[in-house]
This record gives sequence, C-alpha cells and structure tokens, in this order.
Amino acid sequence: MKEDFLSARLHDRQMAGNLRSLPDSRDLCDFVSNDYLGLAANTALWTRIKERYGQLGPYPNGGTGSRLLSGNHRLYQEVEDQLKGVFQAEAVLLFNSGYAANQAVVSSVAEKGDTIIYDQLSHVCLKEGAWLSRAQTVAFRHNDPDDLRMRLQQASGRVFVVTETIFSMDGDVAPLAEIVALCEEFGAYLIIDEAHSTGVAGKDGSGLLVEMGLHQRVFARVYTFGKGMGVHGACVAGSLALRDYLVNFGRPFIYTTSLPPHSVLSIGESFLYLAENMQLQQDLQDKINLFKTHYPKYVSDTAIQPVMIGSNEKARAVSLQLQEQGFDVRPILSPTVQRGKERLRVSLHVYNTEKEIMEIADKILKVI
Repeated sequence: MKEDFLSARLHDRQMAGNLRSLPDSRDLCDFVSNDYLGLAANTALWTRIKERYGQLGPYPNGGTGSRLLSGNHRLYQEVEDQLKGVFQAEAVLLFNSGYAANQAVVSSVAEKGDTIIYDQLSHVCLKEGAWLSRAQTVAFRHNDPDDLRMRLQQASGRVFVVTETIFSMDGDVAPLAEIVALCEEFGAYLIIDEAHSTGVAGKDGSGLLVEMGLHQRVFARVYTFGKGMGVHGACVAGSLALRDYLVNFGRPFIYTTSLPPHSVLSIGESFLYLAENMQLQQDLQDKINLFKTHYPKYVSDTAIQPVMIGSNEKARAVSLQLQEQGFDVRPILSPTVQRGKERLRVSLHVYNTEKEIMEIADKILKVI
C-alpha cells in the first residue's frame, strides 16, 4: 500500500516551517515542563507513594478493563471521596487524562438543537468535544465578555459556555467572575478547564474557582493532575447528576481501560502532600515575580511566560541558542498558535533558582 499521501503532507508541513518531531532528552535547566510545583521530581512524594502502595498491595499492575467492567477498584472510591473535599463538589469522577475528561463532558452534554460557545483559544480537546457533539458550535473572542454576551443573545436551545481558568499559551487568566455572571444571566451551563491552575492556586491545590468562591456557580469543572500535581489523570467535579450522566454517556469514560491502581493512589497522595506543603504555592509566586522583574516586556501573573517571536524559523533559532547555553526552552509554532504569534513558552518552577531565572531573562532579552 502506497503512503505517498503521508509523505506529501509531511513535506508541505516542512516547507511551511512547522514540522514537528519528538525532542531529545537532554540534561538542561528546565524551563519547559508543566511541573510547576516540582512534585513530579519530588523524592519525598515518590517515597510516600511507594510506601503507601506497598502497605496496601497487592494490586493489579494495570487497570484490567473499563471501570464499568473490571477496572473499578476500591482506590477509585477513596480518592474520589478525597477530591470531593478538595474541590468542594457534590461529586467527582476520575478520568485517564484531562483531554479525555474535557472531551467527555463537552461532547456528551449538548445535543442537536443546543449551542456550545467556546473561547477561541480553548484547548483543542475542548473544541473537539464541541465538534463531536451534535450541537451548533461558535467561538467567542478570547477573554472578551462583550463578545460572549453577543453570542449568548444569538444562541438557541440549551447553551453551554466553555473556557479555561489559565490559558496554556499566554498564561493569561479568564475574566471568571464576569463569565459566571453572564452565564447566570442567560441561563447557560458553564464548563471550565482548570488544567493550569490545579495545584498552583486555591486551598490544598483546589484551583482558581474555589479560591475565588465561584465553584458552586459552575456546571462542570475539569481538573488535571499531570501538571501542577506532578502525577497523572484528571477529574470532573460537579453535581451527582453530572457524575452519573458521564458514567452513562461520556464515551471517553465508558470505552477506556481504567487508570492502574498505582496512578489513582498517586493522585490522592499528591494532594495530601501538597496540603502539608502549601508554601510551594508562595515559592512559585516568588519565582514568577522575580522573572517579571527581570523580563518586563510581558506581564503574566502565572507560571507561563510567553516570549513573542513572530515566526517559526526565528522561534526555533532563539530556542536553539538558549538550549546551547543550557536552558531548556522550546518554541511554540503555528499552527499550534496563530501565525505571526509564534513564541517561546517559558515555564517557571519552584526548583528554578534565582540565579537561573535572572540568567534566562537576561539571555532572552539579548537574543530576541
């Protein structure tokens, strides 16, 4: 079977300057990962998980099947009950990833005749969830409540609004209070992805919505654990009716082998560890403030600091220069971001030293 059509598309992408490839594993100073609180590499947490798992075993090495079949081991119930307290929700349902959780919620709750209105810079899994539903889909201008109001006025059927708390490419925060108020005014159901605020904000890592006291006014909240929490998996927090609905209609939940017991236990232990080490949030904020002081060209109050470049070729070149000087910073290229807004995405962590942060800020200013 000829595969010329694959090679042709890859060639076109290479000619456009945005061909992707898997990066090499290199011993560089990490300014690229989403391990904001350093929990993924935290040896104390690793030891805690290992010891607790050894005390509880033996468990299967894998999930063994869908949770609706053989994969619903008792650790699921324990950790979901724990997370209900963290996220102050009536019910929580664990998923294998944030991608699966977002896609399950958005694709299943809306039907033909409904409308899904999503922020134009929402993660692709949220957009794909909207496209997989039979609802009408429309984007509103990024973080623009006035444009959202106009879209709400034009919408028909049940209306679902989809956005994020912290956006992964610009590190900006949605105008959450205004969006919540608009959804209440128009009777719309609000779905919010807290991927990049899970762990780094809120009591015990509960995210921005809990921190702002808005969580009870949101239809569905999605939290992911592979970023700030340093482990793996995700959950949807909301009502008991929403949980039961997703068990029955959320295809990425129904037709997926469950997380292995070790992964589920790791989620619970990560949140327990963070609750005992809440100074990590302030440590991260101190590093963010330090970077902003030494790189004043863009103001982001989060661990995500975009450095705008403007072309795929230059973004790649600047990234390579920084890597050659020992700093792991990767380019974000179109079509991942809009053409002309190619950039470096600098991720800050509690384990980046003050010297490293000042050095990378200085070097970026010299090469861009």
